[in-house]
Amino acid sequence: MSNRLKTMAFAALLGLGTALAATTSGYALDKVSYGTNWLAQAEHGGFYQAVADGTYAKHGLDVTIVQGGPNAANSALLISGKIEFYMGSSQGELTAVEQGIPLVDVAAIFQKDPQVLIAHPDAGVEKFEDLAKLNTLFLGKDGYLTFFEWMKANYSGFKDEQYKPYNFNPGPFIADKQSAQQGYLTSEPYEIQKQTGWEPKVFLLADNGYTPYSTAITTTQTMIDTKSDVVQRFVDASIEGWYNYLYGDNSKANDLIKRDNPEMTDGQIEYSIAKMKEYGILESGEALDKGIGCMTDAHVKKFFEEMVGIKVLKADTDYTKAFTTKYVCKGVGMALKK
Repeated sequence: MSNRLKTMAFAALLGLGTALAATTSGYALDKVSYGTNWLAQAEHGGFYQAVADGTYAKHGLDVTIVQGGPNAANSALLISGKIEFYMGSSQGELTAVEQGIPLVDVAAIFQKDPQVLIAHPDAGVEKFEDLAKLNTLFLGKDGYLTFFEWMKANYSGFKDEQYKPYNFNPGPFIADKQSAQQGYLTSEPYEIQKQTGWEPKVFLLADNGYTPYSTAITTTQTMIDTKSDVVQRFVDASIEGWYNYLYGDNSKANDLIKRDNPEMTDGQIEYSIAKMKEYGILESGEALDKGIGCMTDAHVKKFFEEMVGIKVLKADTDYTKAFTTKYVCKGVGMALKK
């Protein structure tokens, strides 16, 4: 057997026929890296899915996922050109533009930021504004400077005296019935219920008016200017990966997630996927009709104006430099939904 035939047979045996097809159709696989914003989890599942099932290879890409974490600096790696894509957010890219850093969101995988406030089930907190009655709100520094300022501006009763630092330990919240803490819809409520046996009250900020896009695909203006085709293929393949992860066989993707993050459990993954679907984290707003990843000028502008209103951003910042809609809202992958 010739070396060429041996190569083709080996690729087929490993299920890499799509990658080979991409190579023999006129271009080699483009190597790119995507840096996540935290340790591997179901909230990153679509990207792992596109690696695991060959979707990136089908689009002519050899993708490495660079796991984030408490000591990672993936945003800095993007700025320095060490990676091509990063898991950003509306807030992050608007701030970068204000600082003269040319980062651009090219897709918004999460239409809703999964940031939540969590309260005890028997503390008389039935709606979002009831949180203002509590003595204590455990918030991270970034939350205190952003969404808490937004809360004070848009709801009556919230005050600085409620603030206490949240150090990613639910213990102080669990011990204090008259408190609430920040968290991620898909994470902290699960852990709190595991520890206590009771189901906490969960209030999604996005469903109460705080509307940044998150889990974005972020790149540099240079990448857009010089390798726009690679950007489009990465966006399309990632979107397809997300549809397959949510509605297809995601077992291989979950194996990769647990390989990168050995502390991740099947129970946590199952819970996270269920909550992302229940709350429309990926599929709500424009994404319902135009596909996962969709962004609009109106959505970003509204959030920008809210941040200007609470003096988090400057009014003369050109918000349009923080994103582009040219790569999304095309219905890519929607036929994969089952």
